[in-house]
Amino acid sequence: MVRGLPVRPSRPVQEFLMPALVRHRWWLSAALALSCAAQAQTQTPETPAAADAPASAASAPVVNSDLDAPMFYQLLIGELELQGGQPGVAYQVLLDAARRSNDEELFRRVVQIALQSRAGDQAAIAARAWREALPTSLEAHRTQIQLLALLNRPAEIPPVLRSLLALTPADGRGPLIAALPGLFQRSPEPARVQEAFEPLLRETAAKPETRFASLLVLALLAKNADRYETALIHVRAAAKDFPEREEPLLMALELLPRRPEAEALVTAELQAKPDKQALRLAYARALARAQRPGDAAREFRVLTQESPDDASHWLALGALELDLQHPDAAETALQRYLKLVDKPGGASSSLAERAIAAAGLDKADKEAHLQGQLLLAQAAEMRGDFKTAEKRLAGIEAAPGNLDIAYRRASLLARQGRIDEGRELLRQLPADRDQDRRARVLAESQLLRENKQWQAAYDLLGQAIKQAPEDADLIYEQSMMAEKLGRAQEMEALLQKVIQLKPQHYHAYNALGYSLADRNERLQEARDLISKALSFAPGEPFIVDSMGWVEFRLGRLGEAERLLRQAYGSRPDAEIAAHLGEVLWAAGQQDEARRVFADAARRDPRNEALQSVMQRLQVRP
Repeated sequence: MVRGLPVRPSRPVQEFLMPALVRHRWWLSAALALSCAAQAQTQTPETPAAADAPASAASAPVVNSDLDAPMFYQLLIGELELQGGQPGVAYQVLLDAARRSNDEELFRRVVQIALQSRAGDQAAIAARAWREALPTSLEAHRTQIQLLALLNRPAEIPPVLRSLLALTPADGRGPLIAALPGLFQRSPEPARVQEAFEPLLRETAAKPETRFASLLVLALLAKNADRYETALIHVRAAAKDFPEREEPLLMALELLPRRPEAEALVTAELQAKPDKQALRLAYARALARAQRPGDAAREFRVLTQESPDDASHWLALGALELDLQHPDAAETALQRYLKLVDKPGGASSSLAERAIAAAGLDKADKEAHLQGQLLLAQAAEMRGDFKTAEKRLAGIEAAPGNLDIAYRRASLLARQGRIDEGRELLRQLPADRDQDRRARVLAESQLLRENKQWQAAYDLLGQAIKQAPEDADLIYEQSMMAEKLGRAQEMEALLQKVIQLKPQHYHAYNALGYSLADRNERLQEARDLISKALSFAPGEPFIVDSMGWVEFRLGRLGEAERLLRQAYGSRPDAEIAAHLGEVLWAAGQQDEARRVFADAARRDPRNEALQSVMQRLQVRP
């Protein structure tokens, strides 16, 4: 019996002890010891209990615990120190106890104490001691890896991970490796992460059971570290060795903005297996994100043919056709979309509400439905059918202050010569937050820009910049207005400020380079600026157009034609058509130039750049 203990520990003491003693079964021995102590202190020789006890109880075997008195007191002290607000002392006492006992539950308790005290380094030390004391414990390995990742110490993880992989059955090693990037999603130094794991992952990539996961993780870590060429090498290896898997091709799409050659992996697969709709959809979305609406629309046209009852494909196609200045094609797609989601009947007050209620759409679908109605109104406006556009807008009942709807109505008013009313409509939108006020200013400046009110837009943006002097997007927009006003030096100064504030603002590099090329000044500097923009957004059609234009200014007609054809194929914009047509004209291909001009004029007859070059070359629309 343990001398000096009270007959029964108080309830708080029991609560202190339970976390440390659970699962070790020490609590059972302690309870038995305390019970024996209570019996010895309360019984007297006259007490008949012992004499009357059944013989079976007296002969019952005693189960001894490995909990001795010093260990019991050490656990008790540790928990009491923790309860008394001394987590550091409790950590040291209980960690020593865990090392002496090699008890997994006790190690887990020590790690928990350190984490609750926000002592990450101490938690990692305890986890390491846990793994060293119990080298076959999977939980100890995982805990140490997670803590090292949390502390951003990737270089210390590979030896632990190697040991964990050796303990893990073969069929579980691939998923274990695949989960690795998730530990470092927010790492401030992705290059260090990639360098730390590359040697181990190359080892595991040589083993059949872990090759696929290892190649994908190698690619993902390299991509996160902006090492796109290395990432593409691993993606190609995975696609070659595992042709039945789509994951490498989806990874290739993630590389597409920086490594355009990755696209060939996807196009080859779709050409061989055109029925892979999930891959085609991912490809179409990647093209849209890359600002290539022409190519994205091509893929969505295929998707609508293969799955004509999928409403989302028709909505995406309608938006892209509108972006391409194809209002009739956009309306056809959008009407098909509404036909699929609308059902007759319902008692709601508006067409949109009736359709949504009848279709049973969720919140996201409601927003998409309203967007479809809004795009239909925009298509009518693009055709010059303002009455139909206004009617469609009136049928949309969305949340008060919807900026998209207000802007379309303001645009309709401006197109009818009532721009002041349109501006007032935008100014009435609620703007309780800074981001709302900023969005309202950008919308109003865009309205003014579309209606050639350059000075008014410049002044409006100037007032907003006084309130937010480091807002790179506002400054960029003002630089575009300075260019329209013929203030080239001011535009250049504003763009340089944008680059200083936001070094990855590739639109600023492109705008500055194109401006120099268009004025036929400092052409090599212009080319360098546009190359910088392309390093951030390879294949972006307007930047490719700028590079084609500067090559034309440098007298390199063949390269200019190649680049401009590429840009126009991805985005058949009227301004790109103007550049391509002029290069074709200069190269002696006048008939093709006329066809390009005519095609662009049908879609956007009001485009200033197109009108200017056609007048200069005396080409009739």
